[in-house]
Parts: sequence; C-alpha cells; structure tokens
Amino acid sequence: MYQATERTRLRRLPERGVYDRETVHAILDEGFVCHVGFVVDGQPYVIPTGYARAGETLYLHGSTGSRLGLRPGDPVCVTVTLIDGIVLARAAFHHSFQYRSAMVLGRTRLVTDPEEKDAALHALVEHIVPGRSADIRPGNGRELAATAVLAVPLEEVSAKVRTGPPKDDEEDYALPIWAGVLPLAFTPGEPEPDPRLGSAIPEPSYVAAWERSSPALRQSPGDRSTDRVSRSGAADSPQGLTLRAAAQDRLGRQASCRAPRPRRDG
Repeated sequence: MYQATERTRLRRLPERGVYDRETVHAILDEGFVCHVGFVVDGQPYVIPTGYARAGETLYLHGSTGSRLGLRPGDPVCVTVTLIDGIVLARAAFHHSFQYRSAMVLGRTRLVTDPEEKDAALHALVEHIVPGRSADIRPGNGRELAATAVLAVPLEEVSAKVRTGPPKDDEEDYALPIWAGVLPLAFTPGEPEPDPRLGSAIPEPSYVAAWERSSPALRQSPGDRSTDRVSRSGAADSPQGLTLRAAAQDRLGRQASCRAPRPRRDG
C-alpha cells in the first residue's frame, strides 16, 4: 500500500482514490503513454512519452536533447490515464467517463549505467509488444547516445478510479432520457506490412495475437522478455536484478496468448 501524502490525497471525490500497489501497477502496466509535467524557468510543460515499470521504478523514454532529458534530478508529475467508457447521465453536469488513472510524483534520475539502460530499453519495447525485443536489432552507439532513460521511483503515488452507472440527481431519474455507459475498447486493426518488407517474412505471432491488456495477461513467445536482460549482463547490477525479477514475476502470472484475430475477407 502506498502512503497517501498531502500531495497525493484526493480532495474531490476522495472515495475514488486508490493507493494499493496492485491497482497502481495494473494501470501503469496497461498504459502505453504517460504525460510528464515539469517546470523550466517558471514555464510549465507537459509532454507525452513512452515508459515501462520495473518493480517500484518507472522508466521514461526520452531524448538527450529534450528539455526533460537535459534536466535530470528535477521534480516531475507523471500521469497515466485509461478510458474504459463514456458515462451518459440525464443531466449534462453528471456526464463522465469510466476511467482508471495513476499519478506519480518524484524526481528523475538519469540512467547512466549501461547495463541498467540496456535492460530498461528492453523493458520499454516489451511493455508495448511482448516478444518483439528478441527479433529486432538493438540500438547502436549513436542511437543509444541520443536516447535518454530517466528513472522515477514509485514512492509518492496515487490512483483514481471511476466505475458504475451514471449518478444523477434523484429528481432527474424520472426524466424520459436514456442514460447508461458506452463501453470503449482499444482494439488493433489488421496489421499493415511495410511496403519494403520481403514477401518471405511472415507476420510474427505476437503481432497477430496482440491486444491491449496488463502484461500479467499477455505472454511473450518463449518467455523471451527475460532472455535478453540475462544475456546483456544487466542482471549483474541491482537495477538489472529488479528489471529481471519484475519481468519474471509478470511472466509467471501470464496466461497463454489468445487466438490470432480473424482476417477480413479480401
């Protein structure tokens, strides 16, 4: 359980506040893009970027030339929001969303250890498409030099969750207006091969069976998400051990991939 602080304790609708690690981790693990808020010379900025969680650390992907990458050690506010539905009430004031959101407050740490950085970048790829890291060319010296990885500890954290039907004023329930929830789902379309892709290269199973869900519900083919962390030597460092342990913990709870999506005719 995360300890609620003066900065993370919900003021409005506190009953929607959640501080248990399982809920926070599930939100972070299901999202793809976080928004990072920070201030430079009095000017607030909020930028979207990719990320991955490893244990109690959030790794942010960035550029060594960006405002965020150039200022490690600065305080940040990181948020991730998942929209699960539209809540249609009888009154305009009570319209809302079904949502799950997490907020992380902390200071960034520039990842300079090569082993930790390699493992973190591997985790970033696996977070989006499990199994992909085993197939792709790893970053070269020029690419790694241009890439910043920032670590944020999960210490001051909160989540906010809204579920359930609309909550109208009692007198409005008699109005002849449809009300309810329109569920939303993030589903992939048909994969579109690169025009320059060789005809003999098949579509990977992890692409055909991809779906948005918590990594605890996904499986990397051949449990490969831990292989490269081990081969890279990252497991020799404390951060590498954390990354590898987190990957193994997730893989240990994963179910088999669902069947590939049926292709459209024509």
